[in-house]
Amino acid sequence: MDAVELLFKLIATPSFSKEEDGTAQVLIEFLMSKSILFERIGNNIICKQEINTGKPILVLNSHQDTVRPTEGWTVDPFAPLQNGDKITGLGSNDAGASLVSLLMCFIHYYETNLPYQLYWIASAEEEISGKGGLRRVLEEVNFNPDFAIVGEPTQTNLAIAEKGLLVIDAYTKGTSGHAAHPNPDNALLHAVDSIQKISNIRFERESEVLGPVKLTVTQINAGSQHNVIPDHCHFVVDCRVNEEYSNQEVIDILSSQLNIELKPRSTHLNSSKTPIEHPIVQKGILLGKEIYGSPTLSDQVFFQCPSIKVGPGESTRSHQADEYILVSEIEEGIRTYIHLVN
Repeated sequence: MDAVELLFKLIATPSFSKEEDGTAQVLIEFLMSKSILFERIGNNIICKQEINTGKPILVLNSHQDTVRPTEGWTVDPFAPLQNGDKITGLGSNDAGASLVSLLMCFIHYYETNLPYQLYWIASAEEEISGKGGLRRVLEEVNFNPDFAIVGEPTQTNLAIAEKGLLVIDAYTKGTSGHAAHPNPDNALLHAVDSIQKISNIRFERESEVLGPVKLTVTQINAGSQHNVIPDHCHFVVDCRVNEEYSNQEVIDILSSQLNIELKPRSTHLNSSKTPIEHPIVQKGILLGKEIYGSPTLSDQVFFQCPSIKVGPGESTRSHQADEYILVSEIEEGIRTYIHLVN
């Protein structure tokens, strides 16, 4: 009941990325009602067990921010609606249910003597991989996590690997001229040639859990008017990188095969993988959980320690109109987290 009641309050409080002040306050009020100490860094909320100070650190992390609602919503996205087992509202599935379930797990063990110290972190800016979110927490809090459980909708199965993200701005150049006259130096046609090459590039090293590196051209822009040959063209390549390559390696390989200008927007969102032999992964297998690799990015990317991504709900509901979670899924999420920590 605590989890559902808290989730209702979070849904009713808009928390777009960089605008999580309201949900941060909701969480603070809940923690104070439970007499749990906390620290606030920006809009991030951090709690830790005091009883197990000095032991290895296990972090329970999920995010409080949401994307903006799409136009397809048939109900008020900020008015949580419960119909039987189903709760509809923005952020219910991604990732409010994971956030409150992890908090219930943290409270369950808050005063328990464990062989490690639990931290619970409600991060901000996850949806945009922002500098003010978990990145800031890991830089400013004086601790070194040994393992992290990241709450995202996975049907409580365990994602032991996650693809990295690399976004590249590509530029081709040509010579402008009148469209009525011959001019083979067309920047747009050069871009088409490069895009064709990109579609044929194959990376040798494939992952057992994440598959191959995936390149997708998602945007293109060229030309100013119908009768002028464009002298420059810009297109965007979305790269989903497996754990066999660093983002920088992908850049180097593409640069060696494409004779165009490539500018990565960043290279820090690398892939991650935790060995299947890890005790927490083995515990998940004993619980009957599926082990897989996730194609989507999360705050898992910022942890330098082994980690898994697991939580109630389904990833396919995320960012969709009329997003929802089931109360029964929240119950299963709490049970799963408690068993994994145990």
